[in-house]
Formats: sequence, C-alpha cells, structure tokens
Amino acid sequence: MTLQFRCSGLEVPENVRTQLGDDDVAKRLVAEDATLWGPEAESEASVRLGWLDLPATSRALVSGLAELRAELAGEGLDRVVLCGMGGSSLAPEVICRTAGVPLVVLDTTDPGQVAGAMSDLDRTVVVVSSESGGTIETESHRRAFVAAFTEVGLDEKEVGRRFVVVTDPGSPLADTAAAMGARAVFLADPNVGGRYSALSAFGLVPAALAGVDVGALLDEAADLAEHLTEPGNPALELGVALGAGFRTGRDKVALGAGSGPRTEGFGDWAEQLIAESTGKGGRGLLPVVLESVDAPGSTAPDALLAVVDGDPVAGRPSVGVTGPLGAQFLGWEFATAVAGRVLGINPFEQPNVTASEENTARILESGLPDERPLATIGAVELCASGGVLDGVDLSASDGLRLALDALLAAVPPRGYLAVMAYLDRVADARAGELRAAVARRTEHAVTFGWGPRFLHSTGQYHEGGPQVGVFLQLTGAVPEDLPVPDRPYSFGVLQAAQAAGYRQALADRQRPLLHLHLTDRSAGIAQVLDTLG
Repeated sequence: MTLQFRCSGLEVPENVRTQLGDDDVAKRLVAEDATLWGPEAESEASVRLGWLDLPATSRALVSGLAELRAELAGEGLDRVVLCGMGGSSLAPEVICRTAGVPLVVLDTTDPGQVAGAMSDLDRTVVVVSSESGGTIETESHRRAFVAAFTEVGLDEKEVGRRFVVVTDPGSPLADTAAAMGARAVFLADPNVGGRYSALSAFGLVPAALAGVDVGALLDEAADLAEHLTEPGNPALELGVALGAGFRTGRDKVALGAGSGPRTEGFGDWAEQLIAESTGKGGRGLLPVVLESVDAPGSTAPDALLAVVDGDPVAGRPSVGVTGPLGAQFLGWEFATAVAGRVLGINPFEQPNVTASEENTARILESGLPDERPLATIGAVELCASGGVLDGVDLSASDGLRLALDALLAAVPPRGYLAVMAYLDRVADARAGELRAAVARRTEHAVTFGWGPRFLHSTGQYHEGGPQVGVFLQLTGAVPEDLPVPDRPYSFGVLQAAQAAGYRQALADRQRPLLHLHLTDRSAGIAQVLDTLG
C-alpha cells in the first residue's frame, strides 16, 4: 500500500473505533453513501462525493493536457500563471512545488504582487480557475491580464488564446471564456467541492501545463483507492486519529513536515481541507501549519501533531503519514470526511464564508471606512476592536509591546491567535516569521495566513468554528497601486476593502482584534518582529 500511517501516544476512545466499524463507514464512504453525516447533510453530501471517483475519472484529462502543453511550448508559451483562490490554487501549488516545476500562483489582491506576476508576457499563458466563476479576486486578475496582453500589442483573438479556463459547467466564467475565445476550457465535475478537488481539473490542468506528470499522480491515488474499503486502512486510521484527538481535547492539528521525501507546501493545502470541512456549528479542528515538527506550538497541550512525510514523535501525541503526493491527497480527503462523521458535522458545506465577502462588497460600493489610529509608533499605526486595548497605555515608550501583550492576554483557555497579513507574500515574505515569533510567547495555538488567501481556507473556521479566536491583522501602505480594468476600484482599494470587511465580520462576533497598519512595510514588519523578540 502506498500510504503509511503510524500513531504514537494518542488515546483513541474505544467507542470511536467501534462506532465507525459497526457502521461500516469505510465501505459506505467508498460507495458514496450520502447518509453518513445525518439527514441534514444528506442533500449536500449527495452532490459532493465525486472526489472518490477522481483517480479513475480524471484519467481522461491526461493525454489532452499533454497535447495542450506541447502546443503551447511550440508557440514559446512556457510560463504558466495560475489565477485562482483556495481549492483552485492550493493543490496545484503543492503539486508543482513537490515536482520542482515552476508555477506562478496569483491568489492575492496585493497590487505589488499582482504587478510582479505580469512579467515575461511574451511567454506567458494564464490559467483562470474558479469553481463558481464569480470569485472577485480571480475575475480581477483576468481583467488585469487581458489589459496587459493588449498593451503589449496582442489583438483580441491573440489575447483570448493566452487563456486556459477551469470552472464548473454553467458558471459565469464558462460564458466569459467562450466570449473571449479562450484557448481551452475545462469543465470540472460539479459533484466535487473545491477543497476536495486536488485530483480534478482544478488541480491537474495548471500542474500539467507547467510540466508535471499528472498521470503518475493519479496512479498514486488509484493505488490507495483499491484499499479504502479495508478495515484499518491508513486513510481510515488517520480519520480515526483526527476524530479521537477532538474527542480527547486535542482539537488543534499541528501540521509539520518530516524528514522523508518532501511534499512541499502540503500543510497549506491540508489547512484548507481541515478548516473548511470541520469548522462550523461552533466546533471543529483547527489546523496549525508549523515551520518544522519542533517549531513553537508543536507541543501545545490541546494539539495533535501530524507529521507529513515522517514518523510520529515519541513522547508526544502524534501521527505520521508517509506516501506519494497523489495518495496523500486522497488519504487526507478520506480521513477528513471520516473525522466529520466523528465530530457530527457536515464536512461538505461552508455556511459562514459569505459575511466578509458581503462586507467587502458594501465597502467597495460605499467607500473605505474612515478609521483613525489609536496611536502611531514608528512605522506602525495601531487600531483595535473587541476591547483588546482597553486600559493599555499606548503613549508609553514600549506601547507596541504593551499592545501585543494585551492581545496575547486576551486569548481564552483552549483558544487560538490568528495572524492575518494582507501583504505581498513575495516582497513581504518576512511577515511569515510572525507565526513562530508570536507562538514563542504563548502556550496557545498560533496560525498564520496571507490575506485574502486565508479567507478561502481558515476563514470558515474563524467564523463558524468555536468562538475562541483572537486576531492580529496586518495591512500595509501601497507604494504603487494598480487599477482593476473596467471597475471603479484598484487592487489596493480591493485589498483594503477585504481587510476592512473581515475586521467587520470579526467585530460582529465581538472577537478581540489588533490591527497594525504598516506605513512602511519592510520597516514595520521588522519593528513588530523586534518587539516580539
């Protein structure tokens, strides 16, 4: 069997394993039994189980993608830019990073990062990927690339042929692709939800065009699929462990990379899968992507350490999952569906993802809120909500440290702190160091997400999971903005509106929030890191 599972130090309540066995969950899941998660989930689950068939059904894509890649290469188009969010971008990013194949992933509204992606246009093909076809970020990217190709002298027909589209049948993007004369349109299986779509057209099309052997990826998944009905198969055992962790008070899943053959960036993909699938109804599993298995947060008392491509760690409640990437994708999807059964939730809905999107739409229509900082310290402007800075003397010489200490003190028992950076994850990459820097100061779980990327990942957990989160949001001054063609706003305004919309969603839930606006991004990040020590 290609996937291997090992567990150490985790107490598995007998009733968890017994119930799953008595209810024949593994066989019923492979048979796509939509009743597994209860009558309220049956309608949604009945149209969300197509991912179990993908190792076989996606095989039809392989030869056509190889031909399309050769056709593009023959025209000198060897640079692939993927415009997509969440499930449309996370899997292909992991696939290409693991294979060592270059792929430019554009899943941001930061104007600097968007502008950076629009280079080498003479050899660029753009994959526009959206399940719904109405994702504001992806549509903005498409418009920007159409304008950029036009500006370098391509005519309307030539511009259209620089685009490959992946979407669901009947989506607005399918109509747009036809109207613009896109070179190719791939209609994905509508019975596969975005976070379960790694082995569908959403995962395979960009990866194959970038140069990955996606047929081998499907082979790896198919090898595991043959064993999924067996008692004790590794995917089932992983699901048991995730559910057992929740039942025994370990509702955080700390994801770290082991020392085996690396699946690069896998934690970011698994983060979306677990958070969106389980974070609802006031419960859920919070994934925490670690820098290493020994990083701050790996030993938290309410966390189960999950080592990808490595063995569990002796002396800690932990699991180890090893195997090739295709098997990892299918195995973790299967395990998450099983864990949903143990948690008593519907793993296929995402009922809380629209609040911040609606807030953003209102702000884009009415204008950005006029928010005055409570204090400006060096390159950092401080704002807050949820009472987090009540009584804090921001005029003190160490005002920023006092503010950060107050935020950490606001984390409740079994709570977590989420760092959210609405910045350029290329130029402002040092912001990613904030997770470990904050985690060294607390025993609570600390997560990190680039905005608005995390809105399509952990955002569902933040809004629908247990309301024990405390939030640190970073935004930054925009040195050079970029217009969104034929829209009354720029990328900088869109990014600011998304950040403000999420602040409003958290304020509506009365969650403590510290907002740090960096008037100079590089200096501000360094200042915050220095303050954290």
